[in-house]
Amino acid sequence: MKKSISIIGSGFSSLSAACYLAQSGHQVDIFEKNSTPGGRARQLKKDGFVFDIGPSWYWMPDVFEKFFGDFGKSVSDFYELERLDPGYQVYFGVDDSILIGDSLEKIYKAFEAVEKGSAAKLKKFIGKAADNYKIAIDELVYRPGVSPMELVTTDTIKKLGYFFSTVKREVTKEFKNPKLAQILQFPVLFLGAKPADTPAFYNFMNFADFGLGTWHPKNGMYSIVKGMVKLAESLGVKIHVDSPVEEILLENKKAIGIKIGGKNILSDIVLSGADYHHTETLLPKTQRAYSEAYWDKKTFAPSSLLFYVGLNKKVKNVSHHTLFFDVDFDAHAETIYDTARWPKEPLFYANFPSISDPDMAPEGKETCFLLIPIAPGLEDTEELRDRYFDIVVERLEKLTHQTLKKDILFRESFCVNDFISVYNSYKGNAYGMANTLLQTAFLRPKLKSKKVKNLYFTGQLTVPGPGVPPALISGKLVAGLIEKV
Repeated sequence: MKKSISIIGSGFSSLSAACYLAQSGHQVDIFEKNSTPGGRARQLKKDGFVFDIGPSWYWMPDVFEKFFGDFGKSVSDFYELERLDPGYQVYFGVDDSILIGDSLEKIYKAFEAVEKGSAAKLKKFIGKAADNYKIAIDELVYRPGVSPMELVTTDTIKKLGYFFSTVKREVTKEFKNPKLAQILQFPVLFLGAKPADTPAFYNFMNFADFGLGTWHPKNGMYSIVKGMVKLAESLGVKIHVDSPVEEILLENKKAIGIKIGGKNILSDIVLSGADYHHTETLLPKTQRAYSEAYWDKKTFAPSSLLFYVGLNKKVKNVSHHTLFFDVDFDAHAETIYDTARWPKEPLFYANFPSISDPDMAPEGKETCFLLIPIAPGLEDTEELRDRYFDIVVERLEKLTHQTLKKDILFRESFCVNDFISVYNSYKGNAYGMANTLLQTAFLRPKLKSKKVKNLYFTGQLTVPGPGVPPALISGKLVAGLIEKV
C-alpha cells in the first residue's frame, strides 16, 4: 500500500532510501536543515576554487554501480569517473614517499622496492582480502542487522579466526617493514577504529584499495549527490532545503510526522538519516531507544580539523591524494581513541583535486584540502586551528621542497564545533560509529526504532557503518524494512 514518508536529512543514505521507496510507489519528502542537499557531502565554491568539504575518497565503485543499476541506470548516466594513477601517495619523510599505482602489478613493484620478498607476500595477502571482500558484499553488508544469524554462513564460519584477530595483528605478522605495514593498516581508518581494534576480516578494505582502485568523479564528490538528487526527483521525491526538524510527532507511541517551523507535517512513516543521537533528542526521553550512557560508552570514529585553502600557484611533488605519515602512526591513533587529546605531532591528509581535475581551480592555481583526524568532543578554538594549520603547512612545505604560505589566497576551516552546529553530529564526530567487533552488524543501533512504531533510521551510526558506499547500502536496507510494514 502506498505510504507517505518523511525523511529527515539528505545525505547519501537518505537519498538512497528515498530512491528505493519512491521506486516502490511511496510518496517521499526529504527535509534538509541546510541550504543544499547532500548532508555532509557539501561543496564550497570560492573565487573559482571548488572544494568537496565532506567525503573526498571514491572507493568501492561496484557499490555505486549496483545502486544506480537497481534503477536501470549506470554511474555514467550521472557523472564521469576517472581511475587515479597514482591512487595516492604516502610520505614518510623528506624525499621518502611511496606511490600506490592504479594496478596490482604497480603496487607489487612498489612494495618490492621497499622490502625484498614483500611482493609475493602482498599477492597472497590481497588474495585473502579479495576473498573476504566477496563474502562481505555477497553475504554480509546487504543484511539489515536484525539478527546475529545474519553473520552465520558457510563462508563466514570458515573465516571465524578473522573476526577474532585484528587488522594490525594480521598485517604485522606478514609485513615487518613499518612503512608497508602502515599503508596496509591505513584503509581501516575509513571504518573509524584503530587497526589494533578492528576485526581482521575488514582487511577486505585492502582489496577495495589496491584491487578496485581510487577514483575521482569529475567536478568532485558532489557530482554523486547531484546524480542521486536527479534520480530521486525523477522518481517523484520532493526535497525541501532550509527545513530543520524541531520534533518528531507521536501518537500512542507511533510516529505520525514531524514539526518544522512550528508547523506539523503528517506522514505514515518517519525515517531519519540525520545523526542518530540527535534524532532521538527530537523524541520524549521515555521514547528514546538509547540512553546518554549508551552513546557515551561507544567508540566513535574520529572528528576532523579541515582546512580549505586556495593557492596562487600549482603545487609539486604531491598527488591528488597525499598522506603524511612522517610521524608516529600509533601515537596519533592513541590520542584519538585512548586519551582523547590534541596530537602533539599529527598525521595529516592533503587533497589536491585540481591536479586531476583542472576545472576545480582557476588556471595556474591549486585547490588544497587538508585534514587532521582528531578525537570527537575535543576543545575547538580559533587559536588551536591556527596552531595546527601552521604545523601541517610547515611540514608539507618541508617534505615536498616548496614554499606555500606566501601563496595562500584564502583559508577556511571546519572542526568539532562546526560538525555539531551544521550537522547535529554527536560530539562533532566526522564519520559515525566505529566498526569494532562489538559494534558490528546486529550490535549497532537498529534501523528500526525499538520503542516508536513507524520510526526508522539510516546512515553511518547504524548498519552497515561509516563511509559513502555503506551509506548507499544503509538506505537500501532500511527501505527494505519499511516495505515489509
